[in-house]
Amino acid sequence: MTDTAAPERFDFFSDAPVLDPAVVELAPEPSAWLTIGGPIGLVLFFLAICMALRWFIPFHESRLSFSLRDLPVAAQRGIGLSTILFGIAFFFGLAEVHYQLGVHGSTEAYFENMTEGKLIAFTHAHLFGFTTAFFIIGIPFSMHFNRLRIYQWVFPAGLAAALTDIVSWWGIKYISPNFDYVTMFCGAVYGIAYLWMLIGIVRILFFPSITWFPDRLNEPDK
Repeated sequence: MTDTAAPERFDFFSDAPVLDPAVVELAPEPSAWLTIGGPIGLVLFFLAICMALRWFIPFHESRLSFSLRDLPVAAQRGIGLSTILFGIAFFFGLAEVHYQLGVHGSTEAYFENMTEGKLIAFTHAHLFGFTTAFFIIGIPFSMHFNRLRIYQWVFPAGLAAALTDIVSWWGIKYISPNFDYVTMFCGAVYGIAYLWMLIGIVRILFFPSITWFPDRLNEPDK
């Protein structure tokens, strides 16, 4: 009679590496249609929003005569202070992005470590935050510069970029880190739009003596 060794049991709590390749199952890599076509499609989504706005609400010169400086004093002070506070919040948001990238090392790692529940809450908060911020400074800015065709794009294009940016976060987490390029593009678009409106309102309300070329185009009678 020969002694046979008992089969070795696998210890699930061991730190030893798994040597049998049949035990390890990895999720298949996303196809190029998702990793490359996805970000491209998301940029086209941003452009489609802009084109849809242009189609449904074409530009026409408004008959409204509006100037921020003609508002009651309390309204000017409130709009001016709200704009400044939103600007401060905007820079704290940039500081938060810089901090998180320093902690996690990359955007991909940041969203990879974020739970789905936190990403849902993150999306919810930023949808409200972006919409509120752009609405509060976009409405008075667009009403003041109502005769300038290009200025009528700053508010809606920035808001469309903010929406596309939020969608790209889900792409980074679940599809491919290539969506980070969409995040950078949209961040630049809505950042420039936001700061352009912020500077315009602050200049109009707090420094009315300072004028530049767009003012003459918007107020030809003056």
